[in-house]
Formats: sequence, structure tokens, C-alpha cells
Amino acid sequence: MVFSLSAVLVLAIILVVLIRGGSLKAGPAVIAVLFGFFLASTGMADDIQRFLDSIARTLNDIQF
Repeated sequence: MVFSLSAVLVLAIILVVLIRGGSLKAGPAVIAVLFGFFLASTGMADDIQRFLDSIARTLNDIQF
């Protein structure tokens, strides 16, 4: 759950920067947010969450 919250925060910051920088207009940003919202309620949500969790575990296991 902690990763999900931080991922949402990072993606929100990126979205705000893209909108303010002019790279992304408000209309497509709203469509992207709505797509993510509705995608979260589909059957693919569990698979996507497992995929993101496995990426987080892999990054966590990397020794620098």
C-alpha cells in the first residue's frame, strides 16, 4: 500500500509538471486520469498491481 501511495504521488507530480510546462494540455490529462480511474475497476487491476509490486521488489533488491 505504501508503494501505491507514493507511485500516485509521483505520477501526480509528473502530471502537474507536464500540464504547467505546456507539454500536456488539460483535456488529454483529464482523459488519462479517467482512463486510469476506470482501469483500476477492471479485472486487470490485480495483474497491474502485481506487476508494479514485482518491479518495486526488484528495485528494492538491487545492491548499490
